Amino acid sequence: MQEEVTQKTIALSIQTAKLTASVLQKALKKLLEAQKKKKSRLHQGKQTLRQLMKHNTGVSNIEITDENIKAFDHTAKKYGVDFALKKDISTQPPRYLVFFKGRDADVLTAAFKEFSAKNLNREKKPSIRKLLSQMREKTKQHRQREKVKTKERGQEL
Repeated sequence: MQEEVTQKTIALSIQTAKLTASVLQKALKKLLEAQKKKKSRLHQGKQTLRQLMKHNTGVSNIEITDENIKAFDHTAKKYGVDFALKKDISTQPPRYLVFFKGRDADVLTAAFKEFSAKNLNREKKPSIRKLLSQMREKTKQHRQREKVKTKERGQEL
């Protein structure tokens, strides 16, 4: 099979008195550095929708609730998913949409499985704050008992 070869033409202008190999080498190194910087400008992780669209890939979205945004953010960072959050205020209560690259769908599925398992475990565990408030109530009841101390002074026969 014949391999497809892509060709690219680059215009490079150098202003010099005498064109030597070292001058040409320095100019090409600067050109390559500039191209590396240009390619590495793509954002990763949480970003705006416009930055996500610059990746030139298909974008998909899912809906998420308000309480789960921070927890989802942590899980998405762990899996290296590029995503953008968008708040839709046209509905009451407002809903949040998570946009992600289409090729990250499998990774996002795995991230959501872990995220949902973590939420289920969190619901099963008793809340520490609730336990603490119950213990405070018990201690208040204990303190409300009257402490009666009687001191008798004097001689008893």
